[in-house]
Amino acid sequence: MEFSGRIFFWCGPAPWFFVTVPAKHSLAFEAISSPVTQGRGVIPVHVRIGETKYTTSLVPKNGRNLVPIKASVRKAEELEKVDKAASQLEIR
Repeated sequence: MEFSGRIFFWCGPAPWFFVTVPAKHSLAFEAISSPVTQGRGVIPVHVRIGETKYTTSLVPKNGRNLVPIKASVRKAEELEKVDKAASQLEIR
C-alpha cells in the first residue's frame, strides 16, 4: 500500500513524529489486520520511506492509523516536520 502524507510532531508523554495513513487505507488495513493485531488496534507493519526500510506498528487514532517515523529514518531521508513522506506499508 502506498501513500504520501505530511509529517507532524506529536508532543505527548513520549514525543514522536508521525505521518497519517489516509482514511481509505486505514479502513483497508483494519479489514485485513485482525489476525496480526497486537491489541488495542496496533498493527505491525514493514515501512519504506525513500530508500529506508524499517519495522514498526501503526497506531490507531480517531479512526485513522499513524505511522511512527523513527529518528534514524528522518535523518537518513533528510526529513523534517511538515515535509511530505511517500510511504509504502505492508502488514508483517
